[in-house]
Amino acid sequence: MTDRTADTGRPINRDDRLVILASSVGTVIEWYDFYLYGSLAAIITVQFFSGVNETTGYIFALMAFAAGFAVRPFGAVFFGRLGDLWGRKNTFLVTMLLMGLSTFVVGLLPSYAAIGVAAPIILIAMRLLQGLALGGEYGGAATYVAEHAPPGKRGLYTSFIQITATAGLMLSLLVILGVRTAVGEAAFLDWGWRIPFLVSILLLGVSLWIRLKLAESPAFARMKAEGRGSKTPLKDSFARWPNLKLVLLALVGLTAGQAVVWYTGQFYALFFLEKTLKVDAALANILIAISLLLATPFFVFWGWLSDKVGRKPIILVGCLLAALTYFPLFHALAAAANPQLAAATASAPVSVRADPADCALQFDPVGKTVFDSSCDLAKSWLAKSGVTYANVAAPAGSVAEVRIGDVVVTSFDGAALSRADFAARKTEWEAGLGAALASAGYPARADSALVNKPLVVGILFVLVMYVTMVYGPIAAALVEMFPTNIRYTSMSLPYHIGNGWFGGFLPTTAFAMVAATGNIYYGLWYPVVVALVTVVVGFLFIRDRKDVDIHA
Repeated sequence: MTDRTADTGRPINRDDRLVILASSVGTVIEWYDFYLYGSLAAIITVQFFSGVNETTGYIFALMAFAAGFAVRPFGAVFFGRLGDLWGRKNTFLVTMLLMGLSTFVVGLLPSYAAIGVAAPIILIAMRLLQGLALGGEYGGAATYVAEHAPPGKRGLYTSFIQITATAGLMLSLLVILGVRTAVGEAAFLDWGWRIPFLVSILLLGVSLWIRLKLAESPAFARMKAEGRGSKTPLKDSFARWPNLKLVLLALVGLTAGQAVVWYTGQFYALFFLEKTLKVDAALANILIAISLLLATPFFVFWGWLSDKVGRKPIILVGCLLAALTYFPLFHALAAAANPQLAAATASAPVSVRADPADCALQFDPVGKTVFDSSCDLAKSWLAKSGVTYANVAAPAGSVAEVRIGDVVVTSFDGAALSRADFAARKTEWEAGLGAALASAGYPARADSALVNKPLVVGILFVLVMYVTMVYGPIAAALVEMFPTNIRYTSMSLPYHIGNGWFGGFLPTTAFAMVAATGNIYYGLWYPVVVALVTVVVGFLFIRDRKDVDIHA
């Protein structure tokens, strides 16, 4: 390190490296805990939602994943207030403890088959605790590092915090792959999936040990010594219009677009590979992990560059590039990851010709409804199989038809049949539909040997590159928008509404949009529209503050 001084007048020395390392390592471990659930969503469905039908169970699993994001803004408010009153260091020690213990409990939790409905209830409770903890973690770590950074290096310093989310995801994928390989697929599906959750208790111990070595932020310590702290950080942050206006601009003009780009490039890409394109889960995880490994250094690059050119242009350009290229990139991803499916979709397009009144939403909130209309039978099977289809309206009272190129497979109305007759007829009909799709070239699963792995990694790398552009400078941008006495509270809320709600609900929202329309790409409209809104609002109303004195 050089002899330059930070805004506090304190020499910059090796202690700054410990600050960055401790904050980053602790946050990596918290993200590891949080992402384990998303990475194992398919197994979680079987273990904890086995009492509902397959499609509903998967949606429930995504909703439980999103539940952790739903409460993040509340965690941001609660722990942000503590951070502005009690200190940055003490607060993110508490959040880390909550995160680690709730993850460990999931590893011990009995399945639905063992304790019934209590299993998903306890699971979702642990997810809520994780979300609350993570809501308080990020603002503390980002604020703590930024308040230690020397002038002209806040983007660089805080970019190491930005690596933590991707590093946590990558660590979770690597641990999952290691356990899968060590115990075998059958054992992993049965009990081995618990090991990554249980390992978190060891990681928690390491993280706590590292963070206990830290002192309080010098900016916070000086503020408290001078009596400039806020006694009502919530009121000062959200009940006073000048600051509330900044909070709203930070949300719409920065974090909303950043969030959807982030979750599309990492989580939705993984869901798309596994659920829609039917790529083997282990292979999909490996491909994602490679792309993350290749792109991760660019978090630091964009953070460093933002110290030179500003935070705003890099974030907004990343959002714009993502919005303009998502559709062609995901089409290319489908062709590279499952060329048989892409070829069949082009040569033998599928459509469902049905009476709209005969079609219900393919989601059952209690998981017990039998979809027995001719339209519902057709759509539910196609959606479960990841087959793109067009919706064509038919005259009232018509029996639904599935058209595969020139082949027509007529559905049936199961409402008047007994349960046994319906089950038998459905099995026979699905077998016929499956055979017709197979004859048209539609694969039941992606052939791993045919996956163009270099091209898939290249496409995923581009998607993650957008993530690094929007996420690398975001911590510095948010820290610079708010004064020290309410910084933790003020920056945490827009960040976690953006990332917890706009981003966290993206997989569930996009999956529902796909199921409703039959178009596997339709869900991309959600991140595209949100990213474009951020580009417009950010360009018009956000002022770049890269040179502001954050200790004033």
